[in-house]
Amino acid sequence: MAPRRPAGADAFPRNAVEPSGTRQPEDGGLYAALDLGTNSCRMLIARPAGSQFQVVDSFSKPVQLGQGLEASGRLSRSSMARTVHALQVCKRKLEQHKVRKMRMVATEACRRARNSRDFMRTIRRETGLPIEIISAEEEARLAVISCAPLVSHKTETLMVVDIGGGSTELVWIDLEDVEPKERPRAIMRLSDGFGNPRPGGARVVDWISVPLGVATLRDQFADVEDDQGRFALMSWFFEEALANFTPYADGSPDEGFQIIGTSGTVTTVAASFLGLRRYDRTKVDGLEMTSEQIDRVIHSYLQLGPDGRRADPRIGRERHALIMSGAAILQTLMRVWPTTRLSVADRGLREGLLYAQMVRDGVLKPEGLNGVAS
Repeated sequence: MAPRRPAGADAFPRNAVEPSGTRQPEDGGLYAALDLGTNSCRMLIARPAGSQFQVVDSFSKPVQLGQGLEASGRLSRSSMARTVHALQVCKRKLEQHKVRKMRMVATEACRRARNSRDFMRTIRRETGLPIEIISAEEEARLAVISCAPLVSHKTETLMVVDIGGGSTELVWIDLEDVEPKERPRAIMRLSDGFGNPRPGGARVVDWISVPLGVATLRDQFADVEDDQGRFALMSWFFEEALANFTPYADGSPDEGFQIIGTSGTVTTVAASFLGLRRYDRTKVDGLEMTSEQIDRVIHSYLQLGPDGRRADPRIGRERHALIMSGAAILQTLMRVWPTTRLSVADRGLREGLLYAQMVRDGVLKPEGLNGVAS
């Protein structure tokens, strides 16, 4: 089956992520969102534009903050130094654009590290940026609301998957009692929390934050030399961590089931499937893939081996060392919950942070979401 990129996939502006250059700010308040993850430091600066937002500037840098964390339980001096340098670049961009409204969060690496409080104090001293460490539930919630525009009106059961550097969040949502055209908006309203669902609203059946992402899972099996053997072990190890997730034993629903995957792994697999030698968000975001198509791409990665993956332009130099641990997670999910409809989302925590701020301030209305009709 050929992939489809359904109507509504462009609910974010086409240049909402990583524009090629900085736009000159126009009149109107700007918002910033920064995601300090286990592997990367990423920031968006945007302004409200009707029911969406327009990106003014962006920043992304692989800082490998979680390097060595599995072994030591601490953030290393070198990783903290790299991160502070990246944050200083972000600070200059914020000053350049005179941004006053912002939210900046740190996730799994800082949740787990014994010296994260000291690191937060270092960041404040060196950059003045108000970074906060958020809970796994809030991280999952932000990932979910960023994907609201990709929710189909026909979806009755939704699973949102966010494969990060240090953790993987899964959220299982029941939309059966929600009017079809209201389903994307019902997802947006989950920004208030996963508990106490509104009558006729989306209901979170269960959610889980597995402390295994592309970096942490790779590090667990770094001593295994055989490429295919390491992949099999990573897949088995990740599936073991799903045992306490309520939907794990039930498999995929027969009808009305949609998975939305948001991560560098999912977008890389999609780009590889499309044969893109240069990444193009407009072709990837909103693409629908089947379990069989995903399996074929992952099998091709295994056939390439480490040297072949390193040289493959579809994967990229920054992703090749992490792609197989991410692929092990993704293939496990597709084996447990096979589907003909995995929607690829080139969006995540930063977009969720922007949405939440703008909706809170009343400058971005969730009623503007149309979702995916098909």
